[in-house]
Amino acid sequence: LERLRDILTDLQHDIPEEEKADFIPVYHSLNAGYIDLDEKHCLFTDHQIFERYHRFRLREAYATKEAITIKELNELKPGDYVTHIDHGIGRFDGLEMIDNNGKRQEAIRLIYKNSDLLYVSIHSLHRIAKYSGKDGAEPNLSKLGSNVWNKLKNKTKSRVKDIARELIKLYAERKNSPGFQFMPDTYLQAELEASFIYEDTPDQLKATVDVKNDMEAEAPMDRLVCGDVGFGKTEIAIRAAFKAVTDSKQVAILVPTTILALQHYKTFTDRLSGFPVEIDYLNRFKSAKQQKETLEKLKKGQIDILIGTHRLISKDVNFKDLGLLVIDEEQKFGVAAKEKLKQIKANVDTLTLTATPIPRTLQFSMMGARDLSIINTPPPNRYPVQTEIRSFNETLIRDAIQYELARDGQVFFVHNRVQNIMDVHDMIVRFVPGVKVAVAHGQMDGTRLEKTMLGFVNGEYDVLLATTIIESGLDISNANTIIINEAHHYGLSDLHQLRGRVGRSNKKAFCYLLAPPMAALSSEAQKRLRALEEFADLGSGFNIALRDLDIRGAGNLLGGEQSGFINDIGYETFHKILDEAITELKETEFKDLFASTGTKNQFVRECVFESDQEILIPNHYVSTSAERIRLYSELDNLKNEDELQAFIEELIDRFGPIPKQTNALFDTIRLRWLAKDLGFEKVVLKNKLLTAYFVSDQQSAYYQSSIFAFLLKFVQANPNRCRMKEANNKLLLHIKPITTVLQALELMREINVNLN
Repeated sequence: LERLRDILTDLQHDIPEEEKADFIPVYHSLNAGYIDLDEKHCLFTDHQIFERYHRFRLREAYATKEAITIKELNELKPGDYVTHIDHGIGRFDGLEMIDNNGKRQEAIRLIYKNSDLLYVSIHSLHRIAKYSGKDGAEPNLSKLGSNVWNKLKNKTKSRVKDIARELIKLYAERKNSPGFQFMPDTYLQAELEASFIYEDTPDQLKATVDVKNDMEAEAPMDRLVCGDVGFGKTEIAIRAAFKAVTDSKQVAILVPTTILALQHYKTFTDRLSGFPVEIDYLNRFKSAKQQKETLEKLKKGQIDILIGTHRLISKDVNFKDLGLLVIDEEQKFGVAAKEKLKQIKANVDTLTLTATPIPRTLQFSMMGARDLSIINTPPPNRYPVQTEIRSFNETLIRDAIQYELARDGQVFFVHNRVQNIMDVHDMIVRFVPGVKVAVAHGQMDGTRLEKTMLGFVNGEYDVLLATTIIESGLDISNANTIIINEAHHYGLSDLHQLRGRVGRSNKKAFCYLLAPPMAALSSEAQKRLRALEEFADLGSGFNIALRDLDIRGAGNLLGGEQSGFINDIGYETFHKILDEAITELKETEFKDLFASTGTKNQFVRECVFESDQEILIPNHYVSTSAERIRLYSELDNLKNEDELQAFIEELIDRFGPIPKQTNALFDTIRLRWLAKDLGFEKVVLKNKLLTAYFVSDQQSAYYQSSIFAFLLKFVQANPNRCRMKEANNKLLLHIKPITTVLQALELMREINVNLN
């Protein structure tokens, strides 16, 4: 409706006011328009005016699903190894009710070396993380009370700081180096985006807005867009490329395979067909003469968008005015290619697309050296791909192919050995007489391979027998069955990418993983195949990346820096230490850089709460301990009042009216948020006395802040209630009498209100 109003306003710019046409917008779904001669009005629908399909309405059923699968992945079971940030690796041994001065409290029991026990309060669950190191290898339990864990933690932090320092320097250089500042969207941009025949998913819309904002900023963009296979990353790249072209800049699109270059060329040409954009591609399919012609046109600025494999970063490729670099599946490029890319990226806007966020690709983003957008919402009308692990079987292959052909579909058959691929071809023809099979692999002549692929896209063949060259980005909506031979030889993300070639329309899709019987496979191969079968949901790329990390261990997470630290401390804890290291660097060495970005200074990262009161979820309210742990953990990680209210509503919906002990638990969460903002690292409520511990680092900028100055005045104004003292080099604040959590919360609110 907005676009229609813009177009009419634009078209009627020079027409007198009384002659201007007007329309009354009606936001409603309708099959087609009509003319009512009696009432004298016409009604047109948007797809009649713009000559395009109905946009599919989005079903809002996906929001919780993604969250649940990731939660399930991290759920704790007795016997699991966990890492406590202060005490090291222990074994989780369930929940236990303990007696504290006659009040019942719930705590998590952890077993350490020599069967030592540690009880962790439910208010400190954020200090515990499930241990994931090298799968199958059991970690050594830490010894309580020894200094070994702290030494290991500090050693890790200093190493991580060295790497983070380099990355933040890169980030600083990028933020300070001048890039090209693109203009705001033009009328043409709105035209292109409105011609997208599907409705953008919320994540896709947000990623598009983020990319445009980055392009319009002064500093060069470096954004990573993570989205599962078929979730619309290419559309974001098309919009960004078009934005660059409308500002008279050239665009380079770098892809890992020749097939994908061809596929992208086709997609970009189709989407931009109605616009004055010159698109070309460069890969080994083109003759030397054709390549030379393309390069000359590129140098003169006659090509706007050039798509190609790593041939694009050769010395003889010269752009007249490059404004945007799009990299598809960066993890597929080698070290040498990445070094060349670094030189190009210095002052050119860069957009990287990836489907399975393998931790190393995410690392820069997690360290804050690169911006990140995640697309979790699947497009509407999609079904998960039905994934089955089967032994090689003539009947299965015949039935799968015949079923797909019976519904006018096509089949991918993946066999990754060029030596005997023709034997497999003959076998398929023998199994299913009359079937048209095309063969595609990387050693074929370029023209022949191109012809084969286009033939399959145009429906001339029923089965495409190919190696993994079809792995990335190939989008053939009519092919909805994939059979992967010798699936146990593939990596997890490769299998996930291959499976993503099917199920890209509103048809039910099937993926058959052919492998020897499970008993004959290595434990790692078994886990890989089971993980793929388990995570067949839409958007499970993130879970697959986590499981991949579990199976392989997280050794080389730091890029070139080989690091065994993650096996020593666990992946989740490594990330906590990483976050701490980055925050410390941002507050010390790089204070000036981040002050200019408007980041709020957080003096305390988390506040711990202790009490002798009965604050818990009673077992008569939620009976299973596993569910209580999950709820405690979720509650512990909430960030604001809106999230807390949503949590409370869900709890009432599932379990009924909330008991008073649980309401007190919610108040402790609110208390911790307020205390953290005031600079308290720990709050203890015992024997009607509230003790708040100030920032333990005596050199912290907190002690020169307005918050601390205000608290000093507050203490001076209330000498009967408050007293400050120092114990064991820590500054404490005693406030009394405080008998309930609610009283403590109201006091913190009062201080906060006066402070602000």
